[in-house]
Amino acid sequence: MDTLTFEFKTTEPIQNRAHVGVVGSGDLEILMEPVNEPYTKVEIRTNIQGFEKMWRLVLERFIQENDISAFIKVNDFGATPGVVRLRLEQALEVSQSEVKH
Repeated sequence: MDTLTFEFKTTEPIQNRAHVGVVGSGDLEILMEPVNEPYTKVEIRTNIQGFEKMWRLVLERFIQENDISAFIKVNDFGATPGVVRLRLEQALEVSQSEVKH
């Protein structure tokens, strides 16, 4: 199991915690937590090696488009970049809802 860590400068903290997805064949789980710092830290646990550059590209684009400050934990089981993006968007939507998760 590899652990990848990325950090991005940001300005807008998310409102609430979020948890989406499941760890299973070809899927992933994302947990987001608010932080009071001007950055987003992402920690990825994955069993697929050699995709650090792809992870960075997907995350950079998502963070730049949304400018969110959060701690994001990803538990990956071979998800494609499209699934990663979808789960990130779902987690962001949940974090912006009025109901705390």
